[in-house]
Amino acid sequence: MANTLKKKSKISTDPSTKLMADKTPEVTVNEVVRDERTSKFIGVLSLMICVFLFVSFTSYIFSWQEDQDKVQQFGAKIFSTTDIKVANMFGVLGAYVGYAFIYNGFGIASYLLCTFFFVFGVNLLFGKKVFRLARNLKYVLVGLLVLSVTFAYVTQSFSGFSFGGSIGNIIYQWFAKWLGNFGTGCILFATFFCYIIWRFNPKFSFAKLKKGISNSMKEDDKEEILDEKQTEKSTSTSEKEKKEDGAKLIIATGNTLKNTTESKSEDDWIVPPSTEPDEQLELVDLDEEPIEEEDIEDDEPFAIPIETNSPKANPVNLAAKNANDLVLDIQPTLPEEDPNEVPSSIIVNPEPTQAEVEALGDYEPTLDLRDYQYPTVEMLEAHGSDKTIHDPQELEDNKNQIITTLKNYDISIQRISATVGPTVTLYEIVPAPGVRISKIKNLEDDIALSLAALGIRIIAPIPGKGTIGIEVPNVNKSIVSMKSLIGSEKFQNNKFSLPIALGKKINNENFIVDLATMPHLLMAGATGQGKSVGVNAILVSLLYKKHPSQLKFVLVDPKKVELSLYRVIEKHFLAKLPGEEEAIITDTKKVIATLNALCIEMDNRYDLLKEAGCRNIKEYNEKFVHRKLNPLKGHQFLPFIVLVIDEFADLIMTAGKEVEMPIARLAQLARAVGIHLIIATQRPSVNIITGTIKANFPARIAFKVSSKIDSRTILDAGGAEQLIGKGDMLVSYNGEITRLQCAFVDTPEVDSVCEYIGDQRGYPDAFLLPEYIDEKELESKDNNDLTDRDSLFEDAAKLIVANQMGSTSLIQRRLKLGYNRAGRLMDQLEMAGVVGPNLGSKAREVLMKTEAELQVLLDNLP
Repeated sequence: MANTLKKKSKISTDPSTKLMADKTPEVTVNEVVRDERTSKFIGVLSLMICVFLFVSFTSYIFSWQEDQDKVQQFGAKIFSTTDIKVANMFGVLGAYVGYAFIYNGFGIASYLLCTFFFVFGVNLLFGKKVFRLARNLKYVLVGLLVLSVTFAYVTQSFSGFSFGGSIGNIIYQWFAKWLGNFGTGCILFATFFCYIIWRFNPKFSFAKLKKGISNSMKEDDKEEILDEKQTEKSTSTSEKEKKEDGAKLIIATGNTLKNTTESKSEDDWIVPPSTEPDEQLELVDLDEEPIEEEDIEDDEPFAIPIETNSPKANPVNLAAKNANDLVLDIQPTLPEEDPNEVPSSIIVNPEPTQAEVEALGDYEPTLDLRDYQYPTVEMLEAHGSDKTIHDPQELEDNKNQIITTLKNYDISIQRISATVGPTVTLYEIVPAPGVRISKIKNLEDDIALSLAALGIRIIAPIPGKGTIGIEVPNVNKSIVSMKSLIGSEKFQNNKFSLPIALGKKINNENFIVDLATMPHLLMAGATGQGKSVGVNAILVSLLYKKHPSQLKFVLVDPKKVELSLYRVIEKHFLAKLPGEEEAIITDTKKVIATLNALCIEMDNRYDLLKEAGCRNIKEYNEKFVHRKLNPLKGHQFLPFIVLVIDEFADLIMTAGKEVEMPIARLAQLARAVGIHLIIATQRPSVNIITGTIKANFPARIAFKVSSKIDSRTILDAGGAEQLIGKGDMLVSYNGEITRLQCAFVDTPEVDSVCEYIGDQRGYPDAFLLPEYIDEKELESKDNNDLTDRDSLFEDAAKLIVANQMGSTSLIQRRLKLGYNRAGRLMDQLEMAGVVGPNLGSKAREVLMKTEAELQVLLDNLP
């Protein structure tokens, strides 16, 4: 027990132990400043100051007449006076601050101080430079002076409230005394103009004014980013100099020298040959021959920095303990080059990092033709009047005649109403209880006889309304102008991928739909009923809303005259086969090749979507725009492709299955990759519009036909035989059949729109589809004869040698070919000695190692 007490007393009396027990952790000022929470507290405080100033200034503007006299009378003593009441929302402090900045300061321009505290607070709160503080501070300081003087000059005739503040008024009066009011105005205008030059640095050219301003803004942002990076770089280098192992290493390869700190700015990474352990490293003293950065040329290859803590660098560190900078002169002994071997020095272009990609911003496909101007509505003509013409007496007579005819057959109705359309009036009746709908439906011919009208159509019942509709043609018909549809708010403000304006409904509502959701369109009708006008209306609608980089047309015109107006926009919107002179296809053989080329394009697009992990073209293009896909791997922005066939019956009669099968394949699969079909025909028979075609064209348009059989062939329902022609049509879309009056666009209007687009700068050539060669022609040739090589033989050989992979799928994917043609190319490459024999599922061996060796082989081939 005594020993235990002695040990405790010894512990308590030991001075070193007592000091350890009394020592408590102390928080230094440096730790508080570096604490992340401190910057957030200051950021919140700065935002509170911003809100306080904004509310105080705003409240002072409305309450200055009540508060100004009190603040002027008491001054700073107003804070100690208890019986003074002010109207400012922030009380006495708000009134005093508002008086100090608005009246005695810079006037309305004092609001700029709020922006400074806002920017400062947001940057501290989020811990990064959301806004540029230095730029904001410059604009605030200049704006306080310029705006205060400007408000004082503009509001000099006003009495009462001081918009420019005391500072602005003093500066204005000084200018007015020496220069007068006119001279002061000129000075202010010149100051504003100089501010524009300082901020935007515009190019004073009428044609390139807008382009110069945008470029100068980008250059200004780049300069500020470079200044900030230079500051950060100098700060980081000063911190590194404090470390013991922070020596700079400069490596010289051959006779070139390069500082490692500048290596990251180069575009090409040059990897020198690896240094063997027995190679000598020569130390060079910096005091004898100092190296300056200015003497180093930009085109010299930079060296790779060597870490000082690596095992190979340790002997160098031991030999230069007191040196701050070292230069290592590496002179490896290079072996003699063999022309058949791959060079030892490889130039590698590294893929940019995610941060560098995000710094570029979103990809904008329209910048390819940045000066492209969309057609204006004034190019279209207003045919007739936009208002529907209706005769009240005609409506009353038709209504009474319908009621009388139904009573003659003992059919009573409860109510009847009329909706007047451009060409047809819809009478909606509600039958009395107990009346069969089929009884009214059977009276279609009788009602037409009583009204003495052509084209009576009964809808029994109208879907979703519970009424029976009777469509009666108007005596005075109105023309639906394309100009009214294009200029409507519904068309201008829609978000459709491929908006098309077809016409107006019976209730005069514009019928505007998205072709991408249809996704294909079948148009049929008798000759002269408005089919060609409908095709022109669809094409003009797309030309008014889409940029040439977003849409391409493949036009097939067997009649050779219907679509010839669109020839002038070949370099903007048309697509064609490589080597073809005319973009509008009229020859049947070329139609077959074009349709098969579209199938190849479809397969290639599906491969791109598969690699990108997307299900449709919309998701793929969004990924590409946000730079999530690498163009070096074949990815590119995919425009929509619309195939238009003006007379489908002629193609079926001349080519038959050769045309029907690729069209059916495109209709089944091409929707997801942005390829849509519009097929028009004047012969709606079952041998032209086959079951395979109809199954993949859910959206259909029927103009007037001669028989009910033709109507059922097109729409799977009757009614098209009751139309009145001249653009009157039925549209089957989303399971509903809607009656429309097609928008009328005349040939001179289409010509003016196309000429306006064709006169602008376009692409060097039309959009090229993948090349297609008929398989039957290739089968007739001898594949073992190298004298009759494929036209893409050299391209395929160079592709195989460059990638060092003998794969048929590589040729198929890169050259956009079918599998059969790619296989024949591989057989010819094997015969030529470029690749080895087939190894089953493995890729063939590439016998040529360099392009020089391949070129020698190609030159010696017959």
